[in-house]
Amino acid sequence: MATQVTPAAGVDTFTAEWQEWHRQQEAQLSDRHGFLAITSLHWLTESPERFDDAPGAWSTGADGVVVALDESEELVVDGETVRGRYALGVIPERGGVNAVWGDAVIEVAKRGGNDIVRPRHPDNPLRTAFHGTPAFAPDRKWVVTGRYVRFDEPRPTTVGASVEGLEHVYDAPGQIEFEVDGQLLRLTAFPGKNPEDLVVLFTDATSGVTTYAANRVVRVPTPDADGSVVLDFNRAVNLPCAYTDLATCPLPPAENRLPIAVEAGERIPYERQG
Repeated sequence: MATQVTPAAGVDTFTAEWQEWHRQQEAQLSDRHGFLAITSLHWLTESPERFDDAPGAWSTGADGVVVALDESEELVVDGETVRGRYALGVIPERGGVNAVWGDAVIEVAKRGGNDIVRPRHPDNPLRTAFHGTPAFAPDRKWVVTGRYVRFDEPRPTTVGASVEGLEHVYDAPGQIEFEVDGQLLRLTAFPGKNPEDLVVLFTDATSGVTTYAANRVVRVPTPDADGSVVLDFNRAVNLPCAYTDLATCPLPPAENRLPIAVEAGERIPYERQG
């Protein structure tokens, strides 16, 4: 059931709904084990290695990720306590497992073909000092109706990442065409979390000026049967790399660098200013 937003005095429904959406975005970002809680990023190899902010010695190989825990160490995986040598197995690309260690979570994931460990500690200063993300005031101008043009076959699209040398590959299902001030624009779309939903990574003329330089993302609901689709740039958000260097976020494909200034959505985080 959708949340019903009751506008405050003097605030219209459009603005009130955006304010509630932004509040939820910030709550998710600042979750106890969200991206702001990450304390380190470790790239696993075949040689077991211990880390200061996680238990065990970690390694990876043909059979996947393995952790060797000392007698005094334990993790909770899928609700079960594990000790000694524990095999997490082969993790799929963009997949992951969260192992609980006290009040921390040890994220084990695969990004760009590499197995990684990212401990998440609730008391990380980046998280405890977080006080929100600046954003442009919501403006109906930036709720744009476009047309989704599906490719005959999904196109494998390789993009860079916020980590130098890392690449991500996505199967792009199509493009979204739309107009702003009479100018025809196109954005390549990638699959969203839900079936038939889409996401668009982009930069624009504000990038590196008032918005984060590397990327922003807009999540797009399932297009209508006739291809009609709504892009709400007021809900353009920063990816985790806008806040921390311990993220592996994808960069937009070259064709998604818009020549216009999209003065909508989230701006450069306070953590990256100055």
